[in-house]
Amino acid sequence: MNRETMLESSISSSASLSKPIEIYVFVDPLCNESWTLTPLLRKLQVEYERYFTLKIVLRTSLPKMNLSCLRSKETTNSCENHHPAFPSIAMKAAEFQGKRAGFRFLSKLFEYTYLQAGNILSFDTLVDIAERIGLDVDEFILDFSSNNVLRALQVDLYLANEMEVDNAPSFVFFNENIEDEGLKVNGLHHYEIYEQILEEMVGYAIEPDLPPTLEDLFKRFDSLTTKEIADIYQLQEKCAERELKKQLLLQKVERVTCQDLTLWRKRN
Repeated sequence: MNRETMLESSISSSASLSKPIEIYVFVDPLCNESWTLTPLLRKLQVEYERYFTLKIVLRTSLPKMNLSCLRSKETTNSCENHHPAFPSIAMKAAEFQGKRAGFRFLSKLFEYTYLQAGNILSFDTLVDIAERIGLDVDEFILDFSSNNVLRALQVDLYLANEMEVDNAPSFVFFNENIEDEGLKVNGLHHYEIYEQILEEMVGYAIEPDLPPTLEDLFKRFDSLTTKEIADIYQLQEKCAERELKKQLLLQKVERVTCQDLTLWRKRN
């Protein structure tokens, strides 16, 4: 897992980083545990992003993705409009419009999965997600069926192999010393574990940033659960829900409920 063995592009980009820690997070769009990871990542970004850069890497559970059908621009016809590899392909296509766009796409996939708003294996659903988060949809569709997205997936698979990551979700932490080995953390753990690791990697006491206003939080993340918001603002869930209901009355947010999950999102 030494970074000297990683792709030259990854090494050269890390050399220019001003933040002391790099975190590679390996996710699988078809794995429920990867979706459970999403709220943890958001809280980590809100509180400690000044200490680290975040790289989302795909570690698909598909043993061998048959992507030959994606080489044609007639994607919806040649692959019958759905395929288990499509969410991974879409993630990479979204990232071509910026790292934050890729993370927003992942968050929206999380929302669609839990609200059962659409089949995320469907090309049409993925295009709808791209449109909803404000991507250039024409560019997204072109990238989706390009060779570039296949190469991007190959890079992710290469990184997983070099860092000896066999499962998702997994974290790999790197400090500023390029010769040091990365610290790999498999599976999901309590939030405090990641705080402790981050502090140990930085080498001094870290302090969480104050959370943004609710308005700014919803500008950054398309949808959040009541529990997420309570955790970010260190409130009891009842108090968080009361504040969210105020925003609901002001028509600043909307509430979507599916089974035992409630999501809040900015009102368009």
